[in-house]
Amino acid sequence: MTSIVSKKQGNKTYLYAVESARVDGKPRIVSQTYLGSSEEVLAKLTGAEASGTTLRSAHHTFGDSAAVWGMLESLGIAKIIDDVVSGTDPVKGVSVGQFLAIAALNRVVAPCSKAQIADWWATTAGPRFTKISAAKLDHRRFWDAMNQLTPTHLEDISARIAARIVKEHDLDTSALALDMTNFATWVDTNNDAAALLARGKSKQKRADLRLLGLGLVVTRDGSVPLAWHPYPGNRPDVSVFTQTLNTLTKSFHAITGTPEPTQDGAVVPGYEGMTVVFDAGQNSAKNFTHLINTGARYVGSTPPSDHQELLKVPKTRFTAVEDYPGVTAHETTKTVYGHAQRIVLTHSDTLHRAQSRGFDQTLAKATAKLEELADTLTRGKSRRNATALAAHINSITHDTWVNEVLHTTLTGDTPATFILTHTVDAGARKKLEHRVFGKRILITNQPDWSPAQIVAAYRSQSHVEDSFRQLKDRQVVSFSPMHHWTDDHIRVHTFTCVLALQIAHLMTRTAAKAGLPLSTRALLDELGSIQETVLLHHDGAKGRPRAQRLLTEHSKTAEKLSGLFTLETYAPNR
Repeated sequence: MTSIVSKKQGNKTYLYAVESARVDGKPRIVSQTYLGSSEEVLAKLTGAEASGTTLRSAHHTFGDSAAVWGMLESLGIAKIIDDVVSGTDPVKGVSVGQFLAIAALNRVVAPCSKAQIADWWATTAGPRFTKISAAKLDHRRFWDAMNQLTPTHLEDISARIAARIVKEHDLDTSALALDMTNFATWVDTNNDAAALLARGKSKQKRADLRLLGLGLVVTRDGSVPLAWHPYPGNRPDVSVFTQTLNTLTKSFHAITGTPEPTQDGAVVPGYEGMTVVFDAGQNSAKNFTHLINTGARYVGSTPPSDHQELLKVPKTRFTAVEDYPGVTAHETTKTVYGHAQRIVLTHSDTLHRAQSRGFDQTLAKATAKLEELADTLTRGKSRRNATALAAHINSITHDTWVNEVLHTTLTGDTPATFILTHTVDAGARKKLEHRVFGKRILITNQPDWSPAQIVAAYRSQSHVEDSFRQLKDRQVVSFSPMHHWTDDHIRVHTFTCVLALQIAHLMTRTAAKAGLPLSTRALLDELGSIQETVLLHHDGAKGRPRAQRLLTEHSKTAEKLSGLFTLETYAPNR
């Protein structure tokens, strides 16, 4: 039963909404909500303006932070973390789980360093609806919380979160895309505490910086990450495939209750429900053996140039792939990487045209360079001997396809007499296009999937690529900046970034299912437009100013999102 009660303090009367119920057979108050002073309640009911003089106002971001916090709360993220690290004491009254939840929230809406989080938090409505003040979020307290997490904790936490996400949002886990990338960091080269960081081939074109590698497995349904694995950034993708796969099987075990794969290589029943999708960069006999021993299904690819006999299959043996206009396929079997594989050789008209255009551009660049070199030789300006000149020509025509259709002839005995000519063999160009362009060779151990299902699974790799692009966005859901220089803190930072990506993609998936197909940035921009204005009033009497909180006007889309993410749960009581 709910009733209104009043409490008098001095000359003021304050009203509360009280809910009562019987506990152990006796009437008890089970909840109490403060409504305001009697004057304030009357003003609200009559629509009258707040009495007194408005002293000042403040604006806090609300919609984006409240929506993200709501997702974190609905999944019980803080509780999952605290359950795993049970026995650790809260830091200044804030639990480890709450610290990491706030760190993930920050990664989603306004990525910054831990030293800046307290200042950022004070600009949001978060301190009001979480009851965690900015003063409690000093960066040293974040470090104290992070120090309580071990790599084993993070593995367990990630697996539990993945299981909770799949259950609560009914995600399709029949096909999961696996890929790797690396992130450039600013950690000093001489820092010995970060073995996870190393110089290597950067996918961000920063060879001067130390790199952190990240293996990620995401769903085809909403691009939601379910497993992640950090590794030194100088290691090739193929060498960390098994570790990332092991992390995935741990999460899959938590999601489905399937027994964990044994270490003796025995196939475990149940993992055939998981299909891993990956590109040719992960291929090796060792990786395929490890993958097959888990009992999982897979869809991968192999370079067409390694299977010339398959490229010679005539077009008449290809059949149309359902639901994919312009795509045809031919099925066969072959031993690849030491294992019998089901082969699906596909041809795409769209890919064919794209490769043809790309090849024409590459060929045009090569012929332009040869013409420039020929002009130099004709003017007698070259000083290179025949061997050096031949090496230079080979560097221009090194591309396999270019070398196949572009023929060069060098005559003369000395630099003064050298003459270079080149021709494009139109017949060879036509044969190359007919044999190679538009074709992919997909390999799988899925016995029952149709070619259309296999093609769909392979194309789902775009989801993990989208996830990497999102993590490299410096504005929202960003991996950078990373101001950590020890392996343990780097792992925790990576966890919060992946958690942020999980939450963001769940939000865009939820919005899309409700008829609002928005990008992550557009979604957060709409939610961010819902802000909270705080007006401080004083009637001249003794006591502190009264705060009146209002939400700013916003678009119809933002209003729909507000209802979708139940922002009224965290909205201010005016």
